[in-house]
Amino acid sequence: MTIVESLILGIVQGLTEFLPISSSAHLNVFPWLFGWKNLSEGMDVALHIGTLLALVIFFWKDWINLIKGGYRKVVKKENSQDGKIFWYLVIATIPAGILSLVLDKVSEIIFGENINFQMKIIACTLIIMGIILYIVDKKSKSTVDYNNITLKQAVLVGISQAIAAAFPGVSRSGITMTVARSLKIDRESAAKLSFMLAMPITFAAVIFELPKFTFDIALLLGILASFITGVLVIKFLMNYLKKGSFKAFAIYRIIFGIIIILVSFMR
Repeated sequence: MTIVESLILGIVQGLTEFLPISSSAHLNVFPWLFGWKNLSEGMDVALHIGTLLALVIFFWKDWINLIKGGYRKVVKKENSQDGKIFWYLVIATIPAGILSLVLDKVSEIIFGENINFQMKIIACTLIIMGIILYIVDKKSKSTVDYNNITLKQAVLVGISQAIAAAFPGVSRSGITMTVARSLKIDRESAAKLSFMLAMPITFAAVIFELPKFTFDIALLLGILASFITGVLVIKFLMNYLKKGSFKAFAIYRIIFGIIIILVSFMR
């Protein structure tokens, strides 16, 4: 993969990993649209390293407080908001991780090698999840904030991440934010919960896939591009959702899905 392609895909990863529009869909569709080589496993790992670093940089203070709170809850029997949320995130991540491994294998069986078929499936999941996101976001109340989430809510949102592993186009951010909104979690808190749950499962995935990573300048630039873009996108989304809704992202998903279907039939 060329340096230019790596930079473009790094920017695409940074833009789409945290917005509810599916990074996996875009990373599969862009090479297909422009006639590039398929995304290598090494490049995929590199791009996720970049966005993982973006999460770490943006939420490092939160994680320090969470880890301290979790430690004190177990060792010193101190009850705190941070301690409670830390263990909620741990418990929610375990079933999500196991289910992700299973559904990832299912995805390989479903999609096969037919690229046009893969694109049609991606387009359909983009459109369907876009419609669901719009309806759920519009109909759901915002009565729960991040500090008041329950264990049940954290687990349900956490497990939903696994569905995105099986179906590119669903979007990990998209489905977790949709489930959170259906549970009456406000938009900003839904995004933060989604990102906090993303960190441990993404870290585990990167470590698991790290042997496939081979260093070169193109991969390094891909990491840098996804990291810088990712930080900017997280900051944008957290500010935007203070007053904005998910409507624009739902509309984008539907339009992008339609474009993919039209192009797939013309090829």
